[in-house]
Amino acid sequence: MTVPFAIGLTGGIGSGKSTVADLFAARGASIVDTDVIAHSLTAPGGAAMPAIVDAFGAQFADASGALDRARMRALVFSDGKAKATLEAILHPRIRAGALAAAEAATGDYVMYAVPLLVESGTWRDRVSRVLAVDCREEVQIARVMARNNLTEAQVRAIMAAQASRVERLAAADDVIDNNDGLDALAPQIDRLHAQYLKMRG
Repeated sequence: MTVPFAIGLTGGIGSGKSTVADLFAARGASIVDTDVIAHSLTAPGGAAMPAIVDAFGAQFADASGALDRARMRALVFSDGKAKATLEAILHPRIRAGALAAAEAATGDYVMYAVPLLVESGTWRDRVSRVLAVDCREEVQIARVMARNNLTEAQVRAIMAAQASRVERLAAADDVIDNNDGLDALAPQIDRLHAQYLKMRG
């Protein structure tokens, strides 16, 4: 089962996906955020935690029973097999949760916020349009360093693990330029929202 008309929203770390999603939500779109679903799956008592502990060991759960994110991030950055194991646990559960949320949505249309939409491969078949939030790499780096207290090298390592800006733009049907802040976003979002309402029929 797929939702008849849905947008896939993506963008690299620090591109402003969450801000863009909030602005579309304010105009009537239903946002289904796969990061939020992933966090709920790995929270204390989350549906993915028993499988994660089985696969990786109890040391990957913190005292509350949630995923130890820092420990897992360090492992999957250095071990491709571990990354594949984690994805095999999480991705089917994220897809199922996203579809359930989309089917229950009551907005004008569904917008899936999927950071790794281009990388995952399967999402392209599940959405009507791909919308990429784009900005220059130096803007991304500055935003993430300020927001997450990471070094430039750490931010560049995260970006290197994601699709490149060129790959993301090549996969996109629509692009929002987020180099210049909120005032420049509103007219772009107004135009696309009107376009999506027409396309939805």
